[in-house]
Amino acid sequence: MNTFFLEFRDPLFGIIIFFVLIFVITFFSYWFTRYKKKEDYKHLDKFLKQFHAAPSQDELKVLIAKGELSEKSWLLLANSYAKGGNYEKSIEIYSELLKVGDKANYRDTMFLLGKTYFKAGFLERSRQIFLEILKNNPRTPQALSYLLLVYEQMKNYNAALEVLEPLGELKKDVSTESTYLNALLILNTSGMKAEEKVYKLLELYKISNQLTYLIFEYIFRVNPKVAWENFDTSKAELIVDILWNSNKKDLNFDIIMQNGYLRELYTAKGFIKEAVKSSIFELDVLINLDSKANATLGFEYICDNCKVVYPFAFSRCSGCHAIDTSRVELSLVKDYHKDFSEENNSFQ
Repeated sequence: MNTFFLEFRDPLFGIIIFFVLIFVITFFSYWFTRYKKKEDYKHLDKFLKQFHAAPSQDELKVLIAKGELSEKSWLLLANSYAKGGNYEKSIEIYSELLKVGDKANYRDTMFLLGKTYFKAGFLERSRQIFLEILKNNPRTPQALSYLLLVYEQMKNYNAALEVLEPLGELKKDVSTESTYLNALLILNTSGMKAEEKVYKLLELYKISNQLTYLIFEYIFRVNPKVAWENFDTSKAELIVDILWNSNKKDLNFDIIMQNGYLRELYTAKGFIKEAVKSSIFELDVLINLDSKANATLGFEYICDNCKVVYPFAFSRCSGCHAIDTSRVELSLVKDYHKDFSEENNSFQ
């Protein structure tokens, strides 16, 4: 029988005990970890169930005060609400965090609250918050930038221009912002005649060589003759939708005939027959169709900075707030206007 037992002094006995202890520790550690994870998930599920329906303001106060979730997690939750368009709930969370949250994060939370107010369209509240931040921390470029956007949305362009001064002192390039705001100021000055606006915009354009779309959209609409005389035809692709939709009587064919892109564009439109093909697919198709098919150009507008696509023209991207980054993208669409004209003619 003794052959089946080892004495405790035997070295082999110590090795066996060592491995047994490792096994026991590993076994209990594994099952304890699984149990702990299970309990954590239960706790998390219980907590998240409170948000299947958005909690009321009173419920938020209680939940935030309990401290069951870290302030960083509350900030992520508020950001998630904002991204989903639930600005009201996001604002409630930020407002409550300002009352009970870490004072070290107070300015950042205030900024996020002001930003959310801006996105939600509460411009006056947003303005007050950014001014409060700047009152205590005047060298805060993010707050200055959003304050400028708020004034722009409020059409208070003079106040927006004043914000550029401290931004410039912080070594920010504000030349494009300055040109843009001055152009908006000219366009929205009610006491100024249209012709005066045209020449002020042209003066601004010659100095900056920016905002081609914003400036020439107005000039082509108000005074096509002056627009053609001052337009740089090498930038025709920037305003192709404006040129495409211009009336034939407003065109300057002497200028058009000197530019290959314009010849192709208006041959595709059917106003002239000076091009037989085009390197641009949409124009080439329309040139070859020769008005035999019911098709025309459609337009989309892409921000070259953030790549967001819009169905309408813009000078400042509403997503990334970049200025003068719009690029016109062409497409072929059905010409409903032609359909409508043919239907009207059939009744005559």
